[in-house]
Amino acid sequence: MTSEEQTASGPPQDLEIKDAQLIFNRVWKGLENEFGRENLQFPKELILLGGAPGSGKGTNTDFIRKVRGISAEPIVISDLLNSPEARKIKEEGGMVGDEEVLRLLLLRLLQSNIRDGTVLDGFPRTKVQVECLKMFYDQMISLRREFSKTPMAHRFRQPTFHIMVLFVDEAESIERQLKRGRETLAHNAEVKESGIGELWEERKTDFDPALARNRYRVFKEMTYDALVSLKQIFHYHFINAQAPIEVVQKNIIGELDYQSSLELDPRTYDSLRTIPLAEDLIKRARQELVKRLDGYQVENPEIMKRVVDFIQNKMMPIIARYAVSGRVSINTEDTLFAKPVALAILIDIFSERGFRANVDIHRQEIPERFELETGKIETREKRVYRISVFFKGSTIRRG
Repeated sequence: MTSEEQTASGPPQDLEIKDAQLIFNRVWKGLENEFGRENLQFPKELILLGGAPGSGKGTNTDFIRKVRGISAEPIVISDLLNSPEARKIKEEGGMVGDEEVLRLLLLRLLQSNIRDGTVLDGFPRTKVQVECLKMFYDQMISLRREFSKTPMAHRFRQPTFHIMVLFVDEAESIERQLKRGRETLAHNAEVKESGIGELWEERKTDFDPALARNRYRVFKEMTYDALVSLKQIFHYHFINAQAPIEVVQKNIIGELDYQSSLELDPRTYDSLRTIPLAEDLIKRARQELVKRLDGYQVENPEIMKRVVDFIQNKMMPIIARYAVSGRVSINTEDTLFAKPVALAILIDIFSERGFRANVDIHRQEIPERFELETGKIETREKRVYRISVFFKGSTIRRG
């Protein structure tokens, strides 16, 4: 029986023992014996993606990988069930039940190309798989503690599990399934006629409203309930997939936004938490900038006006001329800037306007009088204020 046929007709009846602890222990012990405990190195991040039929899992999987910077291909349980190992079990009269699904999955997760993370589509789907997932997470934590003070500690990182559910209601799911069926028929007819392209899979559930409805209800009764049961343990994300795709993807970005307190090892987070976040500093810096500029206007109105006039009349024409480069350097000997407050005002005005400015004061002793009798040279200090202004320049298309 194929995974699609199972979905259409409801869960298969089998004789597998439904003891999650027994199943997990047997699979885990087998991995330890085959690979050695020190080689049980699994991905740091798992995004367990579930969705109602027609909710857009296929459409959004690559987008989710991009948001989280995951380069590894997603693991699709239905593909694992069609793997050579699974086919061999079925050919020998066996059934790919929870134990074999778990074993095939953990073997796949041990591959070195997914150490940073991967998206997992189609797991867990049963209560037994839910309990096995919890035990798997506990074992990852146990391995991390076990190797934390060894040279291999960096290979056993703090695991991060996300449960993401793309949800549409029954009516929307059925409509999308049937629409996909119509599009598949049209596409396949064109491929057969032209001989160009590849045929798409024709699913029975995409052509029969009753089968489409049953497939949705199986999802609600099995997969959805299984995923929701993990809500209190792992990061849980419920996405309303009935919205337009741009809204759905905006919500995905918001849900998967990086949170150090949730993803870093507690010891690492404790070491870093006294360093302020850039966004907090920026917010406070903006507030302080406003206070300073208002203060200049009240306490030093004349200097404020002179600095504004200098920027407007002497600097902005030069900045505008060289705006493409995104950087301008201007030298001035204006005595206005001998006052430290004038320099502070200039820098803050540019910051408020979206520029970044800094000033380098170049001092030089200039001879003014020489006494023949004593040989003494009297000098005056010449100050040149080198003002550099930085901003986002233009991008010129070449070629």
